[in-house]
Amino acid sequence: MDPLQLLKKQHREVEGLFKKALKAEGASERKHLMQQIAHDLELHTRIEEDIFYPAIREIEAKKAEEMVLEAYEEHHVVKLVLKELPGVDPADERFHAKMTVLKELVKHHVEEEEKEMFKLAKKIDDDEMERIGEQMLSTVEAAGKQTDRRRAA
Repeated sequence: MDPLQLLKKQHREVEGLFKKALKAEGASERKHLMQQIAHDLELHTRIEEDIFYPAIREIEAKKAEEMVLEAYEEHHVVKLVLKELPGVDPADERFHAKMTVLKELVKHHVEEEEKEMFKLAKKIDDDEMERIGEQMLSTVEAAGKQTDRRRAA
């Protein structure tokens, strides 16, 4: 499993959810999409912070260290906004504004990651990248099984 392709796939999925959420007409649909975005971003940040970023940090380059530290801070800001969203009524105009800000934060983060950090990741040898990808995929699959069990309960 190529970890960069997995991350890109997740990026595109969240971008699609943002588009739907910002176009959604009903408050219940907006709330449902916000919950899906929150779930997907929480899982995505977990695999990046626990698996991908530590691997990038191993690259002997000052740029790698700087990028990872900035990425952690960007994740922190996204998490703060995600914490606030459930407290905003999806029918309120502030909901759309807050979702737009969140979308822009994520968009900026994704652009930097795909343009700069992914280039650095190419310095990691193929066997290690494969191991990283498998570990990330395993985490994603385990999270999916937990979600399925919660829905069934």
